[in-house]
Amino acid sequence: MTEYGRGGGSEPWHPEDPLYGDQGWTAHQAQQGQVPYGGAPQQQAPQYQEQVPPYPYPEQQVPQYQGGPQQYQDPQYQEPQYQQQYAAAPYPQYAEQQQGWAPQHPGVQQQAQPQQQAQQPVQSQQPVYDAQGWDTGQGQYAAAAVQADPYAVADPYAQQAVAGYSGEAPDLYTTEGAYPPPQPPGRRHLEPEPVDEPEEESEDGLLAAGGGGDDDEPRGRRGDRKGGGGKKTKEKKRSGTACLIAAVVIVGVIGGGGYYGYSYIKERFATAADFAGEGSGEAIDVEIPQGSTVAQIGNILKKNGIVASVDAFTAAAGAKGKAIQPGVYPLKKKMSASAAVAVMLDPSKLNVLTVPEGKRTYEVYELIDKRLGKQAGTTEEIAKRDAKNLGLPAWAGNNPKLIDPLEGFLFPARYDIGKDSTPETILRQMVKNASDKYTELGVEGKAKELGLENPLQVITVASLVNAEGKHHEDFRKMSEVVYNRLKKTNDVTNQKIEFDSTYNYIKRTSHLNFNIKEARALDHPYNTHFVKGLPPGPIGNPGEEALSATLNPDHGGWMFFVSVDSKTTTFTKTYEEHQKLVDEFLARQNQKNGG
Repeated sequence: MTEYGRGGGSEPWHPEDPLYGDQGWTAHQAQQGQVPYGGAPQQQAPQYQEQVPPYPYPEQQVPQYQGGPQQYQDPQYQEPQYQQQYAAAPYPQYAEQQQGWAPQHPGVQQQAQPQQQAQQPVQSQQPVYDAQGWDTGQGQYAAAAVQADPYAVADPYAQQAVAGYSGEAPDLYTTEGAYPPPQPPGRRHLEPEPVDEPEEESEDGLLAAGGGGDDDEPRGRRGDRKGGGGKKTKEKKRSGTACLIAAVVIVGVIGGGGYYGYSYIKERFATAADFAGEGSGEAIDVEIPQGSTVAQIGNILKKNGIVASVDAFTAAAGAKGKAIQPGVYPLKKKMSASAAVAVMLDPSKLNVLTVPEGKRTYEVYELIDKRLGKQAGTTEEIAKRDAKNLGLPAWAGNNPKLIDPLEGFLFPARYDIGKDSTPETILRQMVKNASDKYTELGVEGKAKELGLENPLQVITVASLVNAEGKHHEDFRKMSEVVYNRLKKTNDVTNQKIEFDSTYNYIKRTSHLNFNIKEARALDHPYNTHFVKGLPPGPIGNPGEEALSATLNPDHGGWMFFVSVDSKTTTFTKTYEEHQKLVDEFLARQNQKNGG
């Protein structure tokens, strides 16, 4: 049996093995006849071994193994004595038979059997281990230790025939079901031999290519050969598929990257496509939404076939340095970018209808007729006929004294005009815009807070403010004048508002100078020089500024105002201050007229 030496570490062979856990490496006392393991390397057994005279084999205390390739140091070791004993020994004689070999360890005396016993028939003995995992010495150490020949070529791990002691213990490793003997550290945990698997057949019944046989071997014989051909075939098939997929992905990435790279370079450095001239064919209306950027406008024009490219349009628009207003533009197909920009920067070309704040309804009707190319009076007739079907709020249009129920509900704004636009569609959009704005400002809920009877009177006050105020800065003071003159405590004007704008509304005029006596004598519900309080309805279509000022008056106590130069409005609290300003105004007027 071959002695196994100590290596850098040890691992168990099996949990039920006597040496499981490698307990033999811990510090235990060596039994009689044992050789404590040291870190010395295994030596080759010579062809002819020397017999060493028996020496005493004292029990020795082996220090605990701390790991690493270290030599165990015997505390009782005396090198000089060992040398003397060894020197006194006679030269050994060579035996005819090979005997077991145990490595020499410093400080450990080897005990050999008598020569006559060593020459007995050799029996292969396995080591026997005690409960602590140490070799009891009944097996391989029963033979005499022989000095190693460093030039021997025998396998140091091969099992050698060893002569045993008489009455030796049975070999536990040779019984049925026993575990294999321990292996040297250098030969432990070797990779298991590959298990041959039969080749698998492909779906068509033929043996898969790539088996364990030679290439020139018939297919029928390859099926009988072992070597994992079937598994390799599967692996090769999968590898081939993976390579094909990878190749397709790489080609797609390279192709896609090349295409986008080419497109990027072309867009960056190539000349932008553009048409020439003013366009061809009939004009088409193109609507530009509110808030559109130059690039978005270019996309709209390209989509409609107006320009050849977005880049050409953005370059032409950038060169002009002006903003393009939203709206509907009459353009032609295949226009040059510069020609399209020129049309869109011309306000007269813009297909929109702009309603200024304060405009009266009959003035708005005239604007619609003109923009749509309708006969004069067409829109006004439609408004009077279909007023109740245009979306007015429930609180509007109920007073029979109203001149026009749509007055105050044609909200001032800019309206896009397209090829499908009609007077009805435009009027309906204006009414909707006004109703949405009044709801947003909370007109209906604030009427009573302001001392008014209904929401329609709020719009009426706003129309008066918008008509009399010269600038937005005047609006809050002007609304204060209206509210103060409506008070029952007003004994200066006797609750009459006396605005000239109401007289002009009746006459459809806008004169500053008219006969005040005639105005005060005109009996009309809208004439505030004749009647007390507010007129039946608005006298115009107020804008958002006039509405906000009506809902938030100045509260400065203003009662009078006068515009002495037709540009600036002056407000006063008393009649005396007001009359003084009026006298100054009349004097300037006489000088201008040569009086």
